[in-house]
Amino acid sequence: MQHAVIDIGSNSMRLTVYDVNGNDFKILFKEKIMAGLASYVEDGYISSEGIRRAYKGILEFVDTLAPFGISRENTHVFATASLRNIINTDEAVAQINAASGFDIDIITGAEEAFLGYAGAMREVSVENSIFVDIGGASTEITVISDEAVIQSKSYHVGSLKLYKDCVKKILPGKGSLKRINDAISSAIPREGFDGLTLPEKFVCSGGTSRSVLKFAKHLELIPENENTFRAEHLNEIAKIFLGDEKKAADTILKVDPERIHTIIPGFLILRYITDLMPAGKIVVCNYGVREGYLCQKILP
Repeated sequence: MQHAVIDIGSNSMRLTVYDVNGNDFKILFKEKIMAGLASYVEDGYISSEGIRRAYKGILEFVDTLAPFGISRENTHVFATASLRNIINTDEAVAQINAASGFDIDIITGAEEAFLGYAGAMREVSVENSIFVDIGGASTEITVISDEAVIQSKSYHVGSLKLYKDCVKKILPGKGSLKRINDAISSAIPREGFDGLTLPEKFVCSGGTSRSVLKFAKHLELIPENENTFRAEHLNEIAKIFLGDEKKAADTILKVDPERIHTIIPGFLILRYITDLMPAGKIVVCNYGVREGYLCQKILP
């Protein structure tokens, strides 16, 4: 049986189609739309243009699915901080539901953190690790020790939100960098992890971490077939991102052009978290909240 999962994120909307056999699954294909819904939020309200962008994205995915014969009953749509962290959630969801024909599941921050962890554990070992998922408008951090979740929280800070709130041009200058770092430290307070025994292994999901992995490979810090880098490699990547602005722009356009405006804010969130905790190796996985949603909410 085939299932399609549509994830309405703050930066991107993603479609993943799975072939399911019992409790096992494999990914058949993926599609992505860089909708940038967080950029349509003003004073806490998503605009009518942003609402249209959301339901048009869903309908584009429906057109993609049409040749494969996947029914609407087997197509599942959920939203994270994109629609959760706004004032007019009910109004926006009602309009998107009516226009798309789907009932969107708005998952809470706690659910998002847990589902991301549940998805990652289907791909890599997450025991005794810190799971991190940096999105467009929120960041989830889950601390796992001896296979038990010790702490799981969602923080109201993400790569696109930081860009929108703190950056005046495409790449952040000195003033923007200070605003970004201040916003990160305010959103993720250091004292929130006091008293916890923190593992040194990080497991990261989401577009930011996968993009940082690309830059680690581009700089030849790790081999092409590797999905793990070390915390000290972030210092080498920082030399590019936070150094000469022309060189930074040229490198980003070569490696991951669609994240030209969000990769540096997202990178700074990751570096802050790894500085906050005794990070050793950082494992980047392809599975995350969508796979967690499939396993926890759709499969038996």
